Amino acid sequence: MRKHKSSVSEATSYKEISEFWDTHDLSDFWDRTKAASFEVDIESEVTYYAVDKMLSEKIQAIAQKRGVTADTLINLWVQEKLQEQKAS
Repeated sequence: MRKHKSSVSEATSYKEISEFWDTHDLSDFWDRTKAASFEVDIESEVTYYAVDKMLSEKIQAIAQKRGVTADTLINLWVQEKLQEQKAS
């Protein structure tokens, strides 16, 4: 932690900061806060699955020929397969 005290709690360690906020409410210090800007992507989630190296190489080659990423190609194929399973 910096040598300087925390701006609101005036604590000099993380432990002191946590103890301060355990007994205080941010709404009492709202006028001492600063605006923050950040982005959050909550629309997508990625799950990884192991793929045999030889299969991966073939997928990469086919994806490159089609001008898409391997991820896109795999997602399209899985989606197609799921549609087939749903239909039968």
